[in-house]
Amino acid sequence: MLKKIAVNQLTVGMFVQGFDEGWLKHPFWRNRFLIKDESRLREIQESGVQQCWIDVSKGQDLPTQMPPEFAADELASSKQPPEPKRDRAFLADELEEAARLRARSADAMRRLFTEVRLGNAIRPGECVSLVDDVVESINRHPDALLSLLRLKNADEYTYLHSVAVCALMVTLGRQLGFNDGQCHDAGMAGMLHDLGKAAMPQDVLNKPGKLTPEEFEVIKQHPVRGYEMLLAGADVSEGVLDVCRHHHERVDGTGYPDRLTEVQISLLARMGAVCDVYDAVTSDRPYKAGWDPAQALSQMATWKGHFDPMVFQSFVKSVGIYPTGSLVRMRSGRLAVVLDQNPSALTKPRVKLFFSTKAGLPMKPQILDLAASHVTDQIQAREPPENWHFTYLTELWDGDAALRQARR
Repeated sequence: MLKKIAVNQLTVGMFVQGFDEGWLKHPFWRNRFLIKDESRLREIQESGVQQCWIDVSKGQDLPTQMPPEFAADELASSKQPPEPKRDRAFLADELEEAARLRARSADAMRRLFTEVRLGNAIRPGECVSLVDDVVESINRHPDALLSLLRLKNADEYTYLHSVAVCALMVTLGRQLGFNDGQCHDAGMAGMLHDLGKAAMPQDVLNKPGKLTPEEFEVIKQHPVRGYEMLLAGADVSEGVLDVCRHHHERVDGTGYPDRLTEVQISLLARMGAVCDVYDAVTSDRPYKAGWDPAQALSQMATWKGHFDPMVFQSFVKSVGIYPTGSLVRMRSGRLAVVLDQNPSALTKPRVKLFFSTKAGLPMKPQILDLAASHVTDQIQAREPPENWHFTYLTELWDGDAALRQARR
């Protein structure tokens, strides 16, 4: 597997797969070689080249999972003590807290967007405490809030999309090794990333169908409008401003508004790109039903040049290979919905069995922890929900009411 890292992170034993500079701009006649000794390492680090690619299948990997660009450039001056290890809360308990946070956040974002549409000054102060609460909820149990935020109707989409991207940014930040302060900045960036849509024509923004090329050009102005509004009237960090303007950039340079290429896009903006798209494609819209979470990851993985591969891989780890809410087929032939993740075993989440494909009938729902030593059944594959048309699928993970619905 290839990883892009800063040259000052190279160590003896790493296999260099290539440099970010063209061959005329660096002194090495070969682009691919193993660093065998300290003299070769010093030669590379003194060459003036800033970044390179390593192949971890042929040599040493980085000593931690910290993303190289973040570790080298954005965390250099912020060395903090490690965050204390936290015990994960029970999903049922955190769902109650998450439901209240979801409602409060939606109301706050609705008020903020209304103020922007009225031309009033932006006061994102209320978002600060909301993002703090999101960070705390993700720390206790990330699947609770993320699951609730995936369930939103068309009227809620604009507001809850911002909250969902906030939560996804915090979850991804945790996967990348961020501390609480850095997770808060990532979350604030997610909360405010789409603020410019409040300045877009509502008939275009809420159009129940595919946009015309002319309408799409109008909507493509929202990152710059949001950036300009935040720059003029809000006390937010550079990271928040950057994500607001650049969450639609792509690593191959085909994004907007500035057509930045990979090396020009910050880590936070790369994170924002993944989180924004994932929530958008898994949400029901007036003109399109949302994708199943596992289907979304499968499709996004094929979009070459769209996302930073390292950030996307970390995102998959943060939400799970089979994210909460996914419909899966077990080796036993039973169908199940994913309840929550097992951080130490991405392919072995907790699931709720509810349907026998052999009998063609619903079964009494049964919760199964696939990581438990006595469990022999395992996930065989993602199951396309459109093949079954289960009306209660999205509620199956949510307590007794869903169980009663499943038994009807």
